[in-house]
Amino acid sequence: MSTFSNIMNNQGIGTESDLEWMHLLVGDAQLIADLSFADTVFWIPNKDRSFVALAHARPSSSNTLFYRDFVGKPIKQEWRAQVSEAYESAQIVESSAPAWYEETPTRVRAIPVIRRPRPGSQEPQGGPIAVITLHTNLSETRSPSRQEKTFNTCADDLLRMISTGDFPDVDSAPAPTRGAPRASDGLIRLDVEGVTTFASPNALSAFNRIGYQDELEGESLAEVVTKVVKGRMNVDESLPVVVMGRAPWRADIDNGGVTISVRAIPVRNQGQRTGAILLCRDVTELRHQEQALITKDATIREIHHRVKNNLQTVASLLRIQARRSKSDEAKDALSQAMRRVASIALVHDALSEGLSQNVDFDDVFQRVLKLTAEVAASHGTTVVSSATGSFGRMPSNYATPLAVAITELVTNAVEHGLADRSGKVEVVANRTSGSLTVKILDDGAGLTDGELGDGLGTQIVRTLIEGELNGSITWGNRPSRGTEVTVEIPMAADESTDTRPISYISGPV
Repeated sequence: MSTFSNIMNNQGIGTESDLEWMHLLVGDAQLIADLSFADTVFWIPNKDRSFVALAHARPSSSNTLFYRDFVGKPIKQEWRAQVSEAYESAQIVESSAPAWYEETPTRVRAIPVIRRPRPGSQEPQGGPIAVITLHTNLSETRSPSRQEKTFNTCADDLLRMISTGDFPDVDSAPAPTRGAPRASDGLIRLDVEGVTTFASPNALSAFNRIGYQDELEGESLAEVVTKVVKGRMNVDESLPVVVMGRAPWRADIDNGGVTISVRAIPVRNQGQRTGAILLCRDVTELRHQEQALITKDATIREIHHRVKNNLQTVASLLRIQARRSKSDEAKDALSQAMRRVASIALVHDALSEGLSQNVDFDDVFQRVLKLTAEVAASHGTTVVSSATGSFGRMPSNYATPLAVAITELVTNAVEHGLADRSGKVEVVANRTSGSLTVKILDDGAGLTDGELGDGLGTQIVRTLIEGELNGSITWGNRPSRGTEVTVEIPMAADESTDTRPISYISGPV
């Protein structure tokens, strides 16, 4: 199925501002469908002077008419004339008679989507950028309840504002990923003074849970909330304007261990605020889960920080032992062990700084590359190291063995390829959605007789690349001079492929 952005881009219609506006509007598609008790379909014009479905929301408040999505598909012929009329006239167009869909009588409304330029912008007011159709099932018609009438009135207000460019509001707070209030969770209708004219049963229950036991209707919601949070030290600073319906923001009301999330949608008519729609939801459990996750993240980061400290202590002890060793062989072995431990510590250091278990390996690698300074200094040579390409972000189970392996390969290039001579070591990374390719190049002596030795470093690298990372590694001499090592690692499709080009060059070390 085509994604939202792909559909917009493929049609070649609209600007970046149009795309942003439609993103905001489609984010409230479910709200529109629930309030209107109708299937809601968003249509955008295409190059053939017809329309393509951008999004589809089914009402949770009634049965759906359409069991299959229209997203990415052209408009049906029976709706095309009505949608075209709404688009060309910039007016809401009602079907003149019941429209039939698979033997079911329906009512169809077409609402033009107008994007209002941002305040202060020199951009002129344009015509519709899309059309919304509401498809109501008339076979379920019955005497509506007071709540249904209020929901329909709220839907009419939103649709009217959509047709005049008053909704959505570009200055509204971004929608949370979890726990966003829905119409079915609780709806309150306010007049222009902030007095409650309607409160759904779920909204009353939510306020009962935070300690307000009286009726909401006829009461100023701001005064009700003031009574509830009286005496509390920490109150959301945006709460007053939200509960008065003056701004399209969100706020939380906390009391007695219960948290209610409230979203305000100001209702405007010809630019004047006439009231507001408030959605509320009990998010106590969600907030507890979020707090538990924050605590867990902090604990994990602290663990990584302590592991890093312990590994750095071990590396320091190995360094001290190497300096005091009288045997050149023992000194070399201890120095290599110190660098391997230090490279693992770098990964834990990166993990301790972030909120996820994915690390930006480009940052880690730049620190790894600096370890060549100690190797070069100990061998009395001058090496210029450089890195190009990008490793991207990857989980710790990839980062740790890869850091050790690359440290080993770069160290080997300095110790053996560039022994007793100056030169360059270059690392080239190429990350795609399914693989990572790394080349380590030097202009040193190359492989003796073109064959690779079987030392401990080689065995460690093979074990890490081929065993832990399920990759492959090859060694060979470069055409001119030096050695080329190629590492190829398959990356899982669901791992992050967020990459950024890096270019890092160290001076002589």
